[in-house]
Amino acid sequence: MAKANQTPRKSTSMTLDSAILQEARDLGINVSRAAEHGVIAAIRAERARLWKAQNAGAIADYNAFVDAGGVPLAAHRKF
Repeated sequence: MAKANQTPRKSTSMTLDSAILQEARDLGINVSRAAEHGVIAAIRAERARLWKAQNAGAIADYNAFVDAGGVPLAAHRKF
């Protein structure tokens, strides 16, 4: 994912609760940047959710493998 400050910016329109917007302004919060950070967080969360869903079978198979035979190379672990 590209860094927000390294890519061209694009104007967009969004609707916010007026009380929330006013409080953000009163507190000196840059609403555009706060919204951008929120969208970035939502993108990361959705990508993680999708990755987990797409790899659930492999994760289950590996967990079953470990349950059946233990951790690979466990005899060589120092802890």
